[in-house]
Amino acid sequence: MTVSDTRPAPNTFGALRDQLANAAVAFAGAPGAAGDILAGIVDDVDRALTERLEIFPVCHHSPASGLAMVRRLREKQPSVIYLELCEDLRPLLDELRNCRLPVALQAFATDTTGFPAEWAPLSVVAPITESSAEYQAIAYALETPGVELVLVDRSTDHVFQWAPTADSAQTPGDGEQPEDDGLHGAAVGIDIGDLRPRFAELEEHLLHHGKVRHWSEWWDQYVEQPLADADYDTYRQVMVMIGSLFRRLRRGSTAEDEDRERYMWTRMREHLSANRIDPARVLYVCGAAHAASPVAQFGLESDAAFEISPRSATTWHYGLIPSSHSAIEAQFGLAGGAVSIAAATWAKGLRRGRVQPFQLEGQPGAKKAAKKLPLLPAESEAEVADQLSGFLSRPPVLDPLDEAELLEWSVDIVRLARRNGYLASTADAIAIFETSILLAGLRNRARPTPYDFQDAAVTCIEKDRVPGRRDVRRLCEILLGGDRIGQVGYAALPPLARDVLDRLQPLGMDLSKRTLQRALLDLKSNPDLRPCSDLLWLLRRLLPQDALRPIMGSRGLGETSIQESWDIGLGKYQRSLVELGYEGVSVEQVLEQRLRRAVTAPDATAAVALGAVEDALVYLGSVRLAAELGNRAVELLAAERTVDDAPVVLRRIRLLLNYFRSTEDGLPAWCERFVTAGYSHYCTLLPTAFAAEETGPAQVAAMLGFLFGMENLALSLGCDHTQLELAVLQSHPEAPAKVALLWAARFQLGMLTMAELRARCDAMLANPLVLPTVPHYVSGFVQAIDPAPALKPFVVELLSKAFGTLPDAVLLPWLPKLITALKDQAGDLIPGLVREAARTFPGALPAVDAFTPPWSIESTAVTTPMAAASRGPVTGLLAAHPGTCDALAGLLGIEGSWQQPGPAGNREVTDLLDRFPATAAALATQLGLSAALN
Repeated sequence: MTVSDTRPAPNTFGALRDQLANAAVAFAGAPGAAGDILAGIVDDVDRALTERLEIFPVCHHSPASGLAMVRRLREKQPSVIYLELCEDLRPLLDELRNCRLPVALQAFATDTTGFPAEWAPLSVVAPITESSAEYQAIAYALETPGVELVLVDRSTDHVFQWAPTADSAQTPGDGEQPEDDGLHGAAVGIDIGDLRPRFAELEEHLLHHGKVRHWSEWWDQYVEQPLADADYDTYRQVMVMIGSLFRRLRRGSTAEDEDRERYMWTRMREHLSANRIDPARVLYVCGAAHAASPVAQFGLESDAAFEISPRSATTWHYGLIPSSHSAIEAQFGLAGGAVSIAAATWAKGLRRGRVQPFQLEGQPGAKKAAKKLPLLPAESEAEVADQLSGFLSRPPVLDPLDEAELLEWSVDIVRLARRNGYLASTADAIAIFETSILLAGLRNRARPTPYDFQDAAVTCIEKDRVPGRRDVRRLCEILLGGDRIGQVGYAALPPLARDVLDRLQPLGMDLSKRTLQRALLDLKSNPDLRPCSDLLWLLRRLLPQDALRPIMGSRGLGETSIQESWDIGLGKYQRSLVELGYEGVSVEQVLEQRLRRAVTAPDATAAVALGAVEDALVYLGSVRLAAELGNRAVELLAAERTVDDAPVVLRRIRLLLNYFRSTEDGLPAWCERFVTAGYSHYCTLLPTAFAAEETGPAQVAAMLGFLFGMENLALSLGCDHTQLELAVLQSHPEAPAKVALLWAARFQLGMLTMAELRARCDAMLANPLVLPTVPHYVSGFVQAIDPAPALKPFVVELLSKAFGTLPDAVLLPWLPKLITALKDQAGDLIPGLVREAARTFPGALPAVDAFTPPWSIESTAVTTPMAAASRGPVTGLLAAHPGTCDALAGLLGIEGSWQQPGPAGNREVTDLLDRFPATAAALATQLGLSAALN
């Protein structure tokens, strides 16, 4: 029998309870809440230690908990371990052998059936570090024959089931905080043992009187260091006491924590009963705050029932993602460097106590595993003494100063600072050494902690600026252990991720590295690399932009690169690659599913569907999928009631039409349907768009660009041109830019001649009341260049007249407005306008003085007599149907009248026949003609 296999005797903590009650009366002057809290803490410790099932309280990522766990496992050697972790994560634990810690267990779901749609995607992570007590328990259970590891906490589905629906899914419960780091993403963090006061005044009080800056430093000084070498009974009692104190002083509801405790105790009783397990061979590992629970289901003797709700219909995917010390700190609100310092404390505790930790066999980066231990028979229980009273009453043991360690830190930080651009010297090392001792003395510490050393280094080295990327505080974290980053091994990756790595093997690169690697692909001389290029572009579409960056080469409709250059960082974005594996078995399948979801989403638009069509052609080369998505685009366009996406629709449909026209099969049926539906759709909405204030000029210009640019195709497919004319006639805008667009549309339709348009603009420039709005008119005309390209010379003329005739007092106030309007609304059309101006104005400086603008030359009547048109079939046809010529002349601004046709022309032909009649006579005889040649 060992001292650890003991149970407290009746009234073991009676003396401590009375002592704390008297202290509360002396402090408050009368019994009250303080006495009840202190007495309740003692009762919680008593309750936890008297339970037949041994409870091991832990704090997440605590080296003291890890050391105590190693000692207890080697001492007790339990055959069953119950661990406070989501029960559906159990299959992932076996894959830890293929990973380099720290990593995080992840549950991921994109299908949020049963949860609010705005919560998607759902993600839960549980980080694992080597120094954590949970990892030691996992390694012991997986490496020791005959040991069963059972996860008893609620499932990841229940994490979101129990979350308040009014809040975001990223904050489903206390102790689980969101984090937006690149390794964990915006996931819910599950930890074992969140020991931090949820009572702001208490935490502030502890930090103030402890002379520390943040909670991690207080915990390290007053809990980690005293408990690192404590015996097991003292450790248990202190951890339960701290958990009970923070739980009783917390603010907010404890309903979720209590439901978790009911869930865990129900699962454990079910497992013990079903497998007839002796509780003496069991160890229950849970957070210290859950060790002594007030719920009725607590303990093996309880018969209180708890109904566990069924899981939702959400499909969960499970995997391992890389983690890091900084990601864990950000996720759980720890101070920067806290986990790195905890890892250093863990390593020091192993050396000092000569403790051999547990580790999974074959794990990358791990040392040689310890010898496996055979299971021992169950040991009898014995009574335990009150260790808590002595721990609370004796002063803290001050560690002696380790001058060699502190001197090594001081020298190394100076060397590291000089490498990062600081002007540090040996004098700074001496100053850091002495300042560390001074700060530790001011904080009642005989031995400087890493936090004292960090403050001293910042004070002595970082004078006024940071010369490089890292400040001194970050350099201290690197010195004391650094931001260790984990990695998921190849065997633990999902099938999709392994498939990606296999398909990229021809590149000859180690894709597990977290650094950027440059890949050069000569696709002309080495066409075997073409599949790698296709996969890289596909991953570029699915992964974050920094994971893959094309330096040279491009991919678009009809584009084929000859050479490509890539910066590849898949090792750094391993998490994103793993999450792709939750969506399918290949990247092609994932993209196809995403495209289908995008076009069937409630907020899908025609622009989104056209973008999906383009992606299907560019990345998948699937005409079948493109046709399916294109048909959906037609449906979405017909159902839209706004024209907000008209510019995007116009740009994408033009690109697709040009691409299909260059293919052998020509335009598909859905493209023709889209053009006809768009023509009718935009004609119907055009009058409303002109009048609506919420519709901008860019949207109206895009509508006109669609109608005029695709009119020929639409008319050939059965559309009616009259519909467009009626839509323009029914439009009555008020905004200056839209008025200019309407004038351009009427000019394009022949309803407004160039002379009339020029007269209206001249009157506008001559009206002082209209001059402030001239920039908006100009902006409208510039945007009208797209639907009416013939207006380019006129826009150059309008701007030239404005700048040439208006005084500076008028130009200067609205010049910034003009520049802003052109930049915001028609920035992509300005280069074409500049080229038109270059063609209009002289290119050499000497020619400027003699330059006369084309629009300033007065037209003169043509006095040269016109030759009469000769008779013939063409002139006869035009004379018989003059309407077409009259319409064309009106569109081009040509005035004139019809003339009588003259005699038949082409006398050269008749003269030739008169000179050589034999040929004509022979032909007439052959054809049986009897008429004589005239």
